[in-house]
Amino acid sequence: MSQETTPIPGVAGGTGRSATGPLDEVDRRILDELVRDARISIRTLAERVHVSRTNAYARVERLLRDGVISGFRAQVAPEPAGLGTSAYISLTIEQNTWREVSAELAQVRYIEHVALLSGEHDVLALVRAPDNATLRDVVLNRVQSIAGVLSTRTWLVFEEFDGAQSPWQ
Repeated sequence: MSQETTPIPGVAGGTGRSATGPLDEVDRRILDELVRDARISIRTLAERVHVSRTNAYARVERLLRDGVISGFRAQVAPEPAGLGTSAYISLTIEQNTWREVSAELAQVRYIEHVALLSGEHDVLALVRAPDNATLRDVVLNRVQSIAGVLSTRTWLVFEEFDGAQSPWQ
């Protein structure tokens, strides 16, 4: 019996189960190369993963069709782009308000990422703002005014980095 979920605008979701078969070694190498440089040409990609261009193209198309690759985008460094203040905000929300709260959070400027959690807090949001005053406005005026939000807790980010190991290697 399958589980169906209703997508929430601006929020990724699912049952946590894979809709397609497991990825093979070539698929994982393709993903690793695309994560490093999404602008790579099919020709260069094929050379790096040691398959034909036709095979590389077909695999990328399949990964897109199956939803494994959800899109291509520029990775923007927040500070040079004018977003020098980053913080994580945890939210405690009323039971059964996730859909409404998440739809509202998706509309709040400067919120980059939102996750539904298990545990002490219900929701975790990553905010990237130009300065502390804007962060304060996001937390106190926008997030705390959303119906269903009971409380928030904010952690300033002093430094951050991406992990050194790709899960696709």
